[in-house]
Amino acid sequence: MKLTRRQALAGAAAGAVGATGIYELVDRLAGDSPARARTARLFQEQHLLDGVRTVDHEGVEVLVPPLHHEVLTARVAVGRSELRAAQRALERALAGLEADYAPSPAGVAVTVAWGLPYFERFAPAAWERLRPWDRRAGKPVLVDSLRFPSDPFDTELEQNEVALLVRSDSREHVDDAVSRIRATKTLAPTSIRRGFAGGGFEGGRSLPKKMAMAAGIKGADLIPDTAELFLGFTSTQRAGMGPGAIANFETLGYVDLRGSDYFRQGTHMHLSHVHEDVEAWYVNFDFRERVDTAFRPNLKVREGAQTVRQGPDDAADTAAVARDFHASGRIGHSASIQTTSRLQADAIAPDGTTYRKGTAIPIRADFNTLDNPFAWSERDDDVAAEPAAGVHFVVFNPSSDDFHRNRLAMDGVLPGKKIPFPPRARGQGFNAVLSTTHRQNFLVPPRRNRSFPLAEL
Repeated sequence: MKLTRRQALAGAAAGAVGATGIYELVDRLAGDSPARARTARLFQEQHLLDGVRTVDHEGVEVLVPPLHHEVLTARVAVGRSELRAAQRALERALAGLEADYAPSPAGVAVTVAWGLPYFERFAPAAWERLRPWDRRAGKPVLVDSLRFPSDPFDTELEQNEVALLVRSDSREHVDDAVSRIRATKTLAPTSIRRGFAGGGFEGGRSLPKKMAMAAGIKGADLIPDTAELFLGFTSTQRAGMGPGAIANFETLGYVDLRGSDYFRQGTHMHLSHVHEDVEAWYVNFDFRERVDTAFRPNLKVREGAQTVRQGPDDAADTAAVARDFHASGRIGHSASIQTTSRLQADAIAPDGTTYRKGTAIPIRADFNTLDNPFAWSERDDDVAAEPAAGVHFVVFNPSSDDFHRNRLAMDGVLPGKKIPFPPRARGQGFNAVLSTTHRQNFLVPPRRNRSFPLAEL
């Protein structure tokens, strides 16, 4: 089915009152929800999601993400004198959701992340005393985001006080979670960002392909029928995701918790919105060049493959990326980022877990969207009437600096070497077809301190 302009306009406007608009199509187009375990463990780590199914796709283990995703950004709606009452009200709402739903794709999972403006406005003294410290960067784990060399000049560096990531296979579960949180009246929404994920791993046309076709996205007909994402390649392979608690503050020794357990089992979250030029990707890049761009130049891949192995033994280092550049004039997206996002040596965590060289550190939770750039915003210029292909990029790293290193590597700024690229050059990974509109960094406390952290201090 094709989405009419009237439906698109209705979808954009409806976000202000919580209606899903365009995204009502997700359940109609996705078919049955993936088979999931109905029970799940409740981790102290808010960013970890239990009950995620693994499938074998083209000989590679792939994680099947939740169908529905929503991010609600907000500012605090109460004064400092009311903060403790707000803390209790929000925690009651979140605990109630956990009592009613498994914290998994089959139920609903909520991750609450707090921006630097919150800590500086509401708990400056406690934040100064307890903020985790990035040993490598010599600065706090949470700092303002940056504009990177390939970002447009007008990429907005946001200053939201809080962001809530809500994930589920059920749109009703997501709506219920957001409704209960908003009913606490502790937060004033600044934006609503919605989207979906779902590859055709068992055959049949995938959800992103169906949604792009329905929305009339240019180039949608060129998306492979079973693609997990608009750009065609599978991104949720198990070996490409940080395992277990690797992205926790305390795991790899990157972060000094300064003698306090308050933020132990927490992490850092980066949130951005990225437009994707689907038509340019498929029209201007043939399959060989798409592989070169997404992974690394001259990688041997079967024609038409979607899931390309990216395990620890496949991780690239700075020397390999530099060799590829000198031979081909380009760098691959995955290869360049692996110079900073993969362990360069075996690491042993405080709990005794060994993470081998080449293991991924970031844990991504990104999802495709038709927002342009948001489903709803308090600012009119952040909502366009026409749907647009894009991704709400959500990723968990041990610190802001760790994310910044990964993103700079995407621009050719590698450990010990800088590849001489003009911004958005064709040979610079995905940057020729991606355009970031908004960015912000957040801190994700452990579950026990997720509601208005430091308010009690």
